[in-house]
Amino acid sequence: MSTTIPRRTLLRRTIPRRTAPVRGRLRALAAAPAYPWCTGAALTVGAVAELTVFPGSLTNATAILISTASLMWRRAFPPVALVSVAAGLLSFGADSSLSIAVMISGLVACYVLGRHRVLHPALLIAGGAFGALAVNLWHILRWARDERLPDVPPLGNAGSLGLFAEAFGLSAVILGAVCMGDAVRSREETRRERAHSQAQLIAVERRQAAEAERAAIARELHDIVSHSVSMIAVQAESATYTTPGLSPQARDGFQQIAGTARASLAELRRLLGVLRTAPHHDEAAATAPQPTLDRLGELVDQHRAVGGSAELRISGERVPLAAAWELSAYRIVQESLTNARKHAPGARAVVELDYREDRLAIRVTDDGPGPPRDGGGASGHGLTGMRERAALVGGSLTAGAADDGGFRVEAELPW
Repeated sequence: MSTTIPRRTLLRRTIPRRTAPVRGRLRALAAAPAYPWCTGAALTVGAVAELTVFPGSLTNATAILISTASLMWRRAFPPVALVSVAAGLLSFGADSSLSIAVMISGLVACYVLGRHRVLHPALLIAGGAFGALAVNLWHILRWARDERLPDVPPLGNAGSLGLFAEAFGLSAVILGAVCMGDAVRSREETRRERAHSQAQLIAVERRQAAEAERAAIARELHDIVSHSVSMIAVQAESATYTTPGLSPQARDGFQQIAGTARASLAELRRLLGVLRTAPHHDEAAATAPQPTLDRLGELVDQHRAVGGSAELRISGERVPLAAAWELSAYRIVQESLTNARKHAPGARAVVELDYREDRLAIRVTDDGPGPPRDGGGASGHGLTGMRERAALVGGSLTAGAADDGGFRVEAELPW
C-alpha cells in the first residue's frame, strides 16, 4: 500500500533546501566591501537615465543625484543616509512627482539609519514625518497659487483630509523602513550576545572537563605510584631481616629507605584525599584495578556487545611499558571508541597499535559521517581528556576528519 505526499507538504520540504544556498550567496554578496559602492553607483546611473527621459529643474536633478550618489558611502559613514533622505524630500518638493530613483534611495537610506542606529528610531520617524508634511504643505501652497488648477478645498470640509495623503504615505514608508532596519540590528545584536555567551559557556565546560580529567589522571597515578612505593617500603624493611651479614650502616640505610617510602606513601594518600572530594566521583572505578593494553581485546568486545563494529590491529614487537604509558594508551582507545558510538552509531571502527623503536603509535578511525562542518567535532571534552593523557607521558594527539571520510584519532606516546 503506497501513500501519496501532498504537494504542499512536498514543497515545504524541498523549497528550503533549494533556497538556503541562495540566501547564503545573497548574504555574502551584501557583506562584500564593494557592495555599497556598486549599488550606489548603479542607482545613480539609473537616476541619470531617468532624468534624461524625464528632465526636471536644476534643483530637482541635483537633489536626485545627491540622494542616490551619497548611498555609496553608507557603510563607511552611515550618517550620510540623512543627506540622502533630505535630498530626496527636496527633490520631491521641487517637483510634483516622486522619482523612482529617489523612492529606492529613500527606502535604502531609512533602512540604513535604523540599521546603524544613527539616531533613535522615534527621532528618525518623527523627523521623516515632519519632512513629509513640509513637502506636502509646499505642494498644497503651489496648488493654491496655480490658477489653472481648481481651488484648494478649505481645511475641515469634506475631502480636505485627502490633501495630506502624500504626508501619510511617506510617513508610513519611512516608518516601515526604519523599523525594519532597527529589527535587523536588534536581531544581530541578540545573535552576537548569544554567540558570546555560548562561547563563554563552552570555555567553562572545557576548563571543568580538563580539571576533572587531570584529577582522574592524578588518582590513577596515585594508585600506580603508591603500589610501587609500598613495595619499596616492604622490601627495604624485610631486607634487614632476610639478608644475612648486613652491617649496621647497611641496616640503617634500609630502614631509612623504608621510612622515606612510608612518609611518601602517607603524603600521596593525603593528596588523594583532596582529589576524592571532587563531585561525581565513581567509587567503583576508584577501587578497580587500572587497565593495561593487555585488556584491549576486552574493550573491543565490549564495543561490539553494544552494537558497534570494531577491529583491533597490532603491529610491531610487543614492548612492556610503564604503567602510566599503558594506562594512557588504554584510555585514549577507550574514549575514541566511546566517541565513535556516540557520534557515529553503527560505524565500523578500526583500532591500530604500532610498537616502534622509541614510541607507541595509536590510530583509531571510523567510517561515520565525520566531524561537523563547523568544526565542533574537533573540540569536544573527550578529546580534551585524550590530549591530557597524551601530554602526561610527553606525547601528542591529533583528531579530525579522515582522508577517506569518517573520523580519526592519532596519538604518539614516546618512551
